[in-house]
Parts: sequence; structure tokens; C-alpha cells
Amino acid sequence: MRGAMIYAPGDIRFETLDDPKILHPTDAIIRTAVTCVCGSDLWPYRGAEPTDAPHPMGHEYVGFVEEVGSEVTAVEPGQFVIGSFATSDNTCANCRNGFQSNCLHREFMSTCQADYVRIPNAQGTLVSTDQVPGEELWPSLLAVSDVMGTGWWAADAAEVRPGSTAVVVGDGAVGLCAVIAAKEMGAERIIAMSRHASRQQLAREFGATEIVAERGEEGVARIKELTGGIGADSVLECVGTAQAMRQALQSARPGGNVGFVGVPHDVAVDGQELFFSHVGLRGGPAPVRRYLPDLIGLVQSGRIDPGKVFDLTLPLNEVAEGYRAMDERRAIKALLKP
Repeated sequence: MRGAMIYAPGDIRFETLDDPKILHPTDAIIRTAVTCVCGSDLWPYRGAEPTDAPHPMGHEYVGFVEEVGSEVTAVEPGQFVIGSFATSDNTCANCRNGFQSNCLHREFMSTCQADYVRIPNAQGTLVSTDQVPGEELWPSLLAVSDVMGTGWWAADAAEVRPGSTAVVVGDGAVGLCAVIAAKEMGAERIIAMSRHASRQQLAREFGATEIVAERGEEGVARIKELTGGIGADSVLECVGTAQAMRQALQSARPGGNVGFVGVPHDVAVDGQELFFSHVGLRGGPAPVRRYLPDLIGLVQSGRIDPGKVFDLTLPLNEVAEGYRAMDERRAIKALLKP
């Protein structure tokens, strides 16, 4: 098969690789329908995470089941399936508590920018659709496997409630999907923090009621101005930088909540500041599997269309251009077709 490999910062290659095989009776093999480049893939691409040796890339996937291990009964060959970037058995105590992304048998996906993918813990990870969905739905179902599920977790962790005010820090694919989530959870005001006109437009289409272009202290001051000097009920941090986290914590009102889903890089929280702010803080890898059935239903009913975050479509063999375009902010998110 063919797949993407990273060799060093800025060095993505599309190569012939060994076909995946069933290694454990809980595995499945899927044929990729569509995959994509994630904003978090840019951390190693930019050198912010080390690449000690060449390795495959990609953790978002939808596709067709080709083969299953002997213990997999939930899906069967030929079915169209969606899974999470974090695999789970969906039976351990952490899974039963709704945190499948902290499953005791969790494995993080990392080989999905390829023609075929081995899915560990397939019994608990994969969710099939009743029928093969039309190709027009594939981008939105792909978004559900990570960025939509992660945006939903940001809103859930920040305890967005009907009638509330929510602030979304970050205008990448996760931040834009977090706008969708905040709207679905009933937020009356959704303030998207964004400096890019095309992303501002999509945020408004998804449900943002206001846009704040300022960042850092100026951004916090603007949020306070818009909220009568108090701050927002819920802040959804969807970036992962130190500045974004400070901005999120300082934009929340006393008693408000911050949901942080951007993978933290050089982030440190001041304990004294957090203690006296009365702001709640929760985040981590999104328990996408918890939300998959509902989100798939929202996509199939046409209620949400997170696939609009894909503003560049490329053949899989041009995966390196997808990385370049996202790194240079020429694209929000690149969809890859085998």
C-alpha cells in the first residue's frame, strides 16, 4: 500500500509501505475512504515535537472494513465505519465512565494517511453506519472522527449551557467545530476569536454571533468589554499554546469554565491565579467514542455540516502539499482522497 511518512521537520514523503495485517484478535483492517491532515500533525512538521526516526502519520479516518480479528463481532467486512483517534475497548471502567480516550487498553492512531489502516480495539472503537453513506457526507463523517468530536468535548468540558455566553479561542478546524458544538448546546452568544477573514466567515456560518480579532491581553480586554466586565460563562481553548491558555483562563468569569483541547505546548498554569479566579478547568484528549453515535446522527440528518472545514481537497499522493498549505495558512484543513 501507499502512505505518508515524516522524516524530519518539513519532510513528508509518500511511499510504498507494508500492507497492515491483523496482529491481535481485536484488530480490524479498513480500506480508507478519505483521510486528512490535522492541525496537531503540524507540531512535528514544524519541529515543535521531535522526529527521532521516520514514522507514519495520520489519525483521522473513515473507511470500509476489509478484515476483522476473531474477537471482533461489532463490525464486519464491507461496512462503512468511523472511529476515534484514540482506540478503546469501550468496556473498561474508564470507558464506562465516558472517558474512552483514557481506556486502559488505549492506543493512539498514527498511520491513517494511507490506503489501508489497522484499527486496534476495533470492537469498541469502530461505529458502523446502517448503509454506505453518500460521498457528500464523507468529509463531515471524517470530521466526526476527531475535530468535530474534539470541538464537542471542548464545549462539554466547558459546560456550555442553554442561554450562556461561550468564547472559542482558536479558529482552526477544532475551534470552528467547537462553534458548532456551542450552538448545538444552546449558547446564546458565541464569540469566536479569529484574525482570518475566511475563518471568521465560516465561524459565523456555524453559529458565531460575534468575532474578536484581538489576541493576548487585548483579546481578554475585548471579551471583558463584551461581557460587562465579567467574562464568559464558558471558554473553549482549541489551540494549545501558552498564550491561548492564558487568554482562555482570563476570559472566563468567576465560576465559569474552560475546556482545553489543544495539545499543550509550553503551557504552565499559575496555581495562585487559578485558585483565586474561581474558574474551572477541564480538558485532555477528547473521548470521541462517547459522542460518535450522536454526532454521526447529526451529520446524517443534515443538522450539522462540519465537513465545511475542509477547504482543500487533494489526492492522497499529494499529502505533502496538504501539510504545506496548512502550515502556510493557505488552508484550514486538507482532505485526502486515496
